[in-house]
Amino acid sequence: MKGAGLIPKSFIQDLLNRLDIVDVIERYVPLKKAGANFVACCPFHNEKSPSFTVSQSKQFYHCFGCGAHGTAIGFVMEHAGLGYVEAIEELARNAGLEVPHERSVAGDAHQKIAPDLYEVMQTATRYYRAQLKQSPRAIDYLKQRGLSGEIAAKFGLGYAPDAWQNLAAAFPDYQSDTLAETGLVITGDEGKRYDRFRDRIMFPIVNARGQVIGFGGRVLDKGEPKYLNSPETPLFEKGRELYGLFQAQKAIRGVQRVLVVEGYMDVVALAQHGVEYAVATLGTATTPYHVQKLLRLTEHIVFCFDGDKAGQRAAWRALENALPYLQDGKRISFLFLPVEHDPDSFVREFGKDAFEQRVQEAMPLSAYLLREISAELDLRSQEGRNQLLQRAKPLLTAITAPAAALLLRKEVAALAGVSQAELEALYEIKPVARAAPRVFQKAGRAAPSTHRLLLQCLISQPALGTQIHADWHGEGAEAEAVIAVLYVLREADFEVNGAALIQLFQGTAHEKTLAAAGADILNWGDNFDVAAEFAGLMEKFSEAQRRQQFQALQTKLAQGGLSGLNDSEREQYKQLAKPPQRG
Repeated sequence: MKGAGLIPKSFIQDLLNRLDIVDVIERYVPLKKAGANFVACCPFHNEKSPSFTVSQSKQFYHCFGCGAHGTAIGFVMEHAGLGYVEAIEELARNAGLEVPHERSVAGDAHQKIAPDLYEVMQTATRYYRAQLKQSPRAIDYLKQRGLSGEIAAKFGLGYAPDAWQNLAAAFPDYQSDTLAETGLVITGDEGKRYDRFRDRIMFPIVNARGQVIGFGGRVLDKGEPKYLNSPETPLFEKGRELYGLFQAQKAIRGVQRVLVVEGYMDVVALAQHGVEYAVATLGTATTPYHVQKLLRLTEHIVFCFDGDKAGQRAAWRALENALPYLQDGKRISFLFLPVEHDPDSFVREFGKDAFEQRVQEAMPLSAYLLREISAELDLRSQEGRNQLLQRAKPLLTAITAPAAALLLRKEVAALAGVSQAELEALYEIKPVARAAPRVFQKAGRAAPSTHRLLLQCLISQPALGTQIHADWHGEGAEAEAVIAVLYVLREADFEVNGAALIQLFQGTAHEKTLAAAGADILNWGDNFDVAAEFAGLMEKFSEAQRRQQFQALQTKLAQGGLSGLNDSEREQYKQLAKPPQRG
């Protein structure tokens, strides 16, 4: 979460207090009232009956189908593909709040200059678009590539004329620092300044809010480099952005699939032919951030690279960066076009249906991985099988998704002629957890543990945490989550509500435990008495602690008699031996 620590936690609490999650989500998804909550078909996975539930009283959402869970901030991040800070800024703007940033020189500078930089980029975009209309040569080039005026307008395409200081016509102060800061101009050795982009078709790179943050420029004739990108700037970090994502978001959600291609022209040409769910990496390899961002948006990523050696290398890099972020139930595939084609040329020659048929037949990640690690190996020989195991090790050990890890381990083990257990021992990795047989009660659900119930009470009414002794302890993930929550409640210099609590634990080891407890809260009836439930739990914990202490003293007594106890232990033993007083 880039820059997450710069925003005070108290502001996040204040922001969540001022927002109504129902209003926020309804901007994106229509909700229906269902009892105390609101429901909809989940925007994060395909479903026919609604399992996406929003609690107005608790200010969080939970999908009982795919497990998506969070606050208004989390929803805007997931749905709009925004980063943590961007989502907070977006929501704060709608609530009429200004986001305070804790002291950071870089952060303060960025806050001051960013609005100016966005304006500079917008002015440059308007200038380049106007120049395109006045250049028959540039218009002919786009027509030859099969692009219509509508598609050029949708993507904001423009043209940078073939001169050294074009932008002097768009900016009264050509020497302004902001032109250098946005990467639009370059200062030469003798201090002379000139435009970065000359005689190129201009592709504006847009962030999730629709603001221009950079450009890609393509030569019209032969020239090097074929594509020239904006440099890294305070607005533009190419490893975190994807070309065309802003325009493609609706289509991606509609088909629950995204196509990742290599070039700007591929994205625009595919959109021209009705394939509107394509995005491109910005002259860089697919990064882990790209994979995470796209898996938040959709069920299925298809990487489509050129069939040449560079395309093969890019595909393998994408696979390596995707492995740690695989999620069971989501798919990643690889589409390799014939060597002489890229997506642009293929869709122009064969049309949308032929291209989409190729997309449907894309190779699953598992098949691609197995094909590549066994390539040119003689698996009938011991040496070949040994090499296979060596090649597979860094890949298999990177996968954390349980089902994906299990199935790939089984397949690699079978190819190498070893058992899965032998492969795991060889790689020194834990076996994928074997699921315990599920025991169904007549009521259909196991009763939640006392720790889970305590967590629910704390999420529902965090102020109850003040009644729990600082040395409270317990065993297991749910008890650890309770301890973490109590620590946050004790350390906070403001009163924390349940939504803020869930938000503070997003992205931590306790996130899933809190999400599961929060989901149970959504099933509570209107008359559920949280205070009475909490009091009963405290009594249970107190009784359990009393029994534990008594057993420990009994053990000591059995070993050394009364003389084995000191005075205070003897007094404690007498007190504990008395039956508890019932009110």
